[in-house]
Amino acid sequence: MDYPRPMLREYTMRLHGVRFRANLGVSHSERALPQEIVVDVELTLPLSAFPKRDVRRDALDYGAVANMVVEEGQAENYRLLETFAQRLIERLMRETPALQARVSTTKLRVPTSHAVDRAVVELVATRD
Repeated sequence: MDYPRPMLREYTMRLHGVRFRANLGVSHSERALPQEIVVDVELTLPLSAFPKRDVRRDALDYGAVANMVVEEGQAENYRLLETFAQRLIERLMRETPALQARVSTTKLRVPTSHAVDRAVVELVATRD
């Protein structure tokens, strides 16, 4: 029996664990040595952006998105994860056809008086 072809309802691209080193932090000691930053990106794309053919140039390039993450993360010595996350999400919305973007920025070395595995800031942006 032949069933009707399914209708696509949503197109999402996720990149997990984009890693780079940056001088990020409030204190001078945090910014003195580069530390590892880990970023997850989720882009909800319009169905019109779904590749029509099995050809790389028809799709949103994963490598280009990962490059945006690293370039934005190393663009300046951010003091706050929040500032980096905001600049990154603004760039993703500006340079991709995403209808919605979610970024999760993680700092693995957290300067607190208590044991903390990681600090994470997550932002979500949508197009009007």
